[in-house]
Amino acid sequence: MTTHAAYDCDVLVIGGGIVGLSTAYALTRTAPGTRVTVLEKESGPARHQTGRNSGVIHSGIYYPPGSLKARYAVRGAAEMVEFCAQHGITHAVTGKLIVATERSELPRLHALVQRGRRNGLPVRELGPAQIAEYEPRLRGLAAIRVGTTGVCDFTAVAARLAAEVEAAGGAIRHGSEVVSVDRRPWGVAVRTADGAVVRARVLVNCAGLHCDRVARLAGDDPGMRIVPFRGEYYELGRPELVRGLVYPVPDPAFPFLGVHLTRGHDGGVHIGPNAVPALAREGYAWPVVHPRELADTLAWPGAWRIARRHWRYGAGEVRRSLSKRAFTAAVRRLLPDVTEADLRPAPAGVRAQAVLRDGTLVDDFLIREAPHTVHVLNAPSPAATASLPIGREVARRALLRARETGWRPPTVESGHCV
Repeated sequence: MTTHAAYDCDVLVIGGGIVGLSTAYALTRTAPGTRVTVLEKESGPARHQTGRNSGVIHSGIYYPPGSLKARYAVRGAAEMVEFCAQHGITHAVTGKLIVATERSELPRLHALVQRGRRNGLPVRELGPAQIAEYEPRLRGLAAIRVGTTGVCDFTAVAARLAAEVEAAGGAIRHGSEVVSVDRRPWGVAVRTADGAVVRARVLVNCAGLHCDRVARLAGDDPGMRIVPFRGEYYELGRPELVRGLVYPVPDPAFPFLGVHLTRGHDGGVHIGPNAVPALAREGYAWPVVHPRELADTLAWPGAWRIARRHWRYGAGEVRRSLSKRAFTAAVRRLLPDVTEADLRPAPAGVRAQAVLRDGTLVDDFLIREAPHTVHVLNAPSPAATASLPIGREVARRALLRARETGWRPPTVESGHCV
């Protein structure tokens, strides 16, 4: 057995997004004195999914009662608001409208009402006149209002989590891309691109867009692949057209919420995202193509099964990506006053969507374990909202794995960890 001194840390977290940082934060709070290191390949935190989303604190209304997404989003939304308030991070609890514009959407809207109430959420049903009280420019047959939805600066949240980890004695190493993982009876040894080796009792994989690759580096078959979907946004040139957050009724066959209108924490209004296949894990525009990553996606049977099953939906998304006119038409279903000239391109994001071999889009958070490892294999939206409870759960599992190496939580005596 490797001695305590031979370990560089007790728990090594790969990934400096909000889930990885929340996990490190939970470790330092749950078991003070635990030696935690976070490896992030970028030069700073929150450079991908965390810093490239709509900034919405989701209520949890969309997710099946009892699922991890439902439980963690409802709990996480309240905790995120409290965390932001405690640390002076810009946020607001605005509520949101989910709006039906066609009669065919009404049954799905009613189903959302029932789901929201089963998840313990305050849901109010609205008719056209009541919709106009909240959003005078909106078009809709019916809507529901969810009062617990909000917005915040998730990049600032991630930065604060990182600062808290470091203040508790943890280490965060940026510019540290993992290239190999060597699992041994005593733990893991991870090598980074600059040749450094980090030895730990437990590895926590929060690598987001690259989580399946990290799992395979560790010798584990994750049973899924990340299929990246790019979400493209526009900024609304006339933000006065929208007061708050407005969503269409989502298609339950997909884990995407549709093009929506979001008045962010900075007062600007973003429109989007769509969902188109990305040609690279970090493919934030059509010209960004990584042949090896694209080949890896195309070699996965589930990717082809998605394409065959949902090609009509996908074709519509691609059309809206390539045609501003088509994108504007989708927005005008909710907000008729919008014109093409009102839409200004904004930075895109890429969703790390786990897909099973049979083509199933994994619809819940997915956490799997193996010797000396905990893998977070599906944590797209609402993971930022749910990051604090997700981090606690992943930390709990990591600490149990650490105990298998003979480790015991440090005890605190007279202010010193012994």
